[in-house]
Amino acid sequence: MVKASGKRKQRIKWSKLYTFSCLNPRTTDNDAPNQQLLGQPGFSRVVFCNQPELHKIKPHKYPSNYVSTTKYNFMTFLPRALFEQFRRVANLYFLLGAALSIPKLAPFSPESMITPLVFVVGISMLKEAIEDWSRFLQDMDVNSRKVKVHSRNGYFVEKTWKELSVGDVVKNSDIEHRRIPASGKEPTIKGFNFRDDRLMDKMWIHGSNVHDMIMFFRVMALCHTGIPVEDGNSKRLKYEAESPEEITFLIAAQEFGFKFCQRTQSVMFLQELEPSSGIEVKREYKLLNLLEFNSARKRMSVIVSNEAGEIFLFCKGADNIIFDRLADNGRIYQQATTAHLSNYAEDGLRTMLFAYKKIEVVEYESWNTLFTKAKATVGTEREELLEHASEMIEKDLFLLGAVAVEDKLQKGVPQCIDKLAQAGLKLWLLTGDKRETAMNIGFACSLLRHDMKQFHLVLSKEAESSHQLKAVEEDILSQIRNSYQEIVKGNKKDAPSALIVDGKAMEVALRSEISNQFLQLAVMCDSVICCRVSPKQKALIARLVKEYTGKTTLAIGDGANDVGMIQEADIGVGISGMEGMQAVMASDFSLPQFYFLERLLIVHGHWCYKRISKMILYFIYKNVAFGLTLFYNEIYSNFSGDDLYDDWYMVLFNVLLTSLPVIALGVLEQDVSADVCLQFPALYQQGQRNICFSWKRIFGWILNATLSSVAIFTVTIYILSPAALRQDGKVADLAHIGTIMYTCVIWIVNCQIALIVTHFTWITHVLIWGSILCWYIFLVLYGMLLPEHSQGGFHILIEAIGTAPMYWIVTFLVVVVTLLPYFIFSIIQRSFYPMDDQVIQEIKYGRTDVSNKPMWLREQQNSRKRTQIGFSARVDAKIRHLKERLHRTKK
Repeated sequence: MVKASGKRKQRIKWSKLYTFSCLNPRTTDNDAPNQQLLGQPGFSRVVFCNQPELHKIKPHKYPSNYVSTTKYNFMTFLPRALFEQFRRVANLYFLLGAALSIPKLAPFSPESMITPLVFVVGISMLKEAIEDWSRFLQDMDVNSRKVKVHSRNGYFVEKTWKELSVGDVVKNSDIEHRRIPASGKEPTIKGFNFRDDRLMDKMWIHGSNVHDMIMFFRVMALCHTGIPVEDGNSKRLKYEAESPEEITFLIAAQEFGFKFCQRTQSVMFLQELEPSSGIEVKREYKLLNLLEFNSARKRMSVIVSNEAGEIFLFCKGADNIIFDRLADNGRIYQQATTAHLSNYAEDGLRTMLFAYKKIEVVEYESWNTLFTKAKATVGTEREELLEHASEMIEKDLFLLGAVAVEDKLQKGVPQCIDKLAQAGLKLWLLTGDKRETAMNIGFACSLLRHDMKQFHLVLSKEAESSHQLKAVEEDILSQIRNSYQEIVKGNKKDAPSALIVDGKAMEVALRSEISNQFLQLAVMCDSVICCRVSPKQKALIARLVKEYTGKTTLAIGDGANDVGMIQEADIGVGISGMEGMQAVMASDFSLPQFYFLERLLIVHGHWCYKRISKMILYFIYKNVAFGLTLFYNEIYSNFSGDDLYDDWYMVLFNVLLTSLPVIALGVLEQDVSADVCLQFPALYQQGQRNICFSWKRIFGWILNATLSSVAIFTVTIYILSPAALRQDGKVADLAHIGTIMYTCVIWIVNCQIALIVTHFTWITHVLIWGSILCWYIFLVLYGMLLPEHSQGGFHILIEAIGTAPMYWIVTFLVVVVTLLPYFIFSIIQRSFYPMDDQVIQEIKYGRTDVSNKPMWLREQQNSRKRTQIGFSARVDAKIRHLKERLHRTKK
């Protein structure tokens, strides 16, 4: 009987989890016109909870739950893919060139122009097809996942994801109780780790303010959206809720004797500890209204009535929000609570205030009518009406106290920030935490130092109490000017500075009239911490910094509050954690931990800059060197119009014979290893200073290509024109000269990329030397075609130039003469004007880092940029301080 009763109790509990009746909008006859708009875009939707069959017919028929992220299907792939390809200007240009090759007057055959276009477009379409097929397989995996859906009487049945309908109640039983906040913090909340002998083991019932403590625990146990879940291995309940804090509060309330044990549509059940008797009593609270939490309100409230019919509002929220809503007689604990908040913030804890008020029945009924009307409103003014109604009831509160949640920095965060600072990045911390908490986070991750000059941008009490915008703006502007002048007058190298900005001051500082002065001050400071900022302010800060400085900005966050900031920045990084996937979905890169940013930027960021720089410069070189030989031939032949190279030679140059080594360069190149990048983070500054890709370097490579083309053309023509090509006395005709010169070009551009590459793998060797080999294979195969197809290339390698020693001698001489200037320049540059990465390469390849370890450590120390943030800067400052004390002592 006991077992059967337990099952029946569990079925009843789950069967009541349909919805909260207090959230269902009630309508009147006067709302009939608006009801026609329900379900339309931009308006509310009517949902019949746990009755999905009602959503199979209009007007409440909604789309299915089938997930499709593919771009194409079998019918639309060809037209849509072709449209996408020819939207690109480059493909459109080559399409026009292929069309112009069709007339007989065209200098090239249609096949030679159309074939590479078809090849490139075909490869791109194949790539699109493979990616879309992968998305289709992922969609199938998602759509076929099994979920448990409530059917009737507390029973759950399995359905596939695509079979879910609007109105289905889904059981979620796999929620972890961890979180990774945007500021790089990781909490240690795993159940309950609080201990205080004055409160534990029912000792709190002997205090002097037992009634207020009871109300405090009731706020903790009732003001939430959690659901209790029975744990078969323990008498204690587990909970599922929207945020980890709610779960923490429910576990804590349970430990103090206020167990939240059951929830239905409109009733919440608590098993409370009765102070007078010391026994637990189960009490019922009717849930009348729920005022939800959001980033703008920064608070949450529930209105409940107890078994005696008394109505209470329980509220929890940020300290500045709750303090503004206290009654005159509700501030008994304000002074003590303020001191507690300060202590908690100094310890780096996340804080929240609890408050309540008792509501008379007449007052509640009057307010509820207004609130219900606002809930039923359809249109843009709905949110404004709801906020106005909430403001009416959430006032004249009685403060009960504060609660704090412990957060810890993630693994490797201080080390990551130190490396990023050494790499030359400027770091700003944008957080919704209060100022004291944000500052402690700054000290923990070494964004702040105790010897830093701190400038606090905070609204003065006089300006805030005046309620005049002009007075507030003048107050903030005065603080900005004073701080700026103090920084300018001081020696910035010896006096590091930090700017800490409060949320209210930030709102004023971001106004167009003041924003430039604020950003001018912020950019001069070594560290900037913005606290109590809203999601909209985060996005606005990212935009203004990007526009004001003209620098590349990166934003990293893990929650929905960070989406706007991530999207506004040039580069967005989302951290995947218990804050949800909104930040990840809106980002360019996804990381599981904050400290992975170190490797993403310092290693892969540095490699990527070097690869792209080399790749673009090499592209310029090889195409200029190849193209100028055609131009020189036109001058040499008095613009006769004769083709120096066969049409198919022109096609294969960029499609096959020189493209694969570029891929190896762009994918596999590493000037130094990953470990060296992390040991010398200052190498990242090469990209910031644009050392490897500047106009000077572009023109330098154009000059190199020009010299190469001159050497190729003049040496080839000078040797072959006056002498016979073969021993039988036959001289080289235009086809022979063109083929020999083309051979020299292929050798030179592939040997040039071999001189550029610093990290050789077997793939690099295969692609570079294989490209040269492919040229000879092509000549053999092309020469085997009939003369009407191969034209001047018929047996050109086997019977014409391949058997002539002059062909091989010319090729060798041209390659040596052409590459010798660059080779000499590289020796001089590396010997007398080496770059940082070249110095490290010499040390590593000479194994001096192993044989002379002190010298290697000295080079690391010398390469470090002197920064004002990071634990290295903090250690350096401490060492300098001790040296100064020692020097003064000797004097």
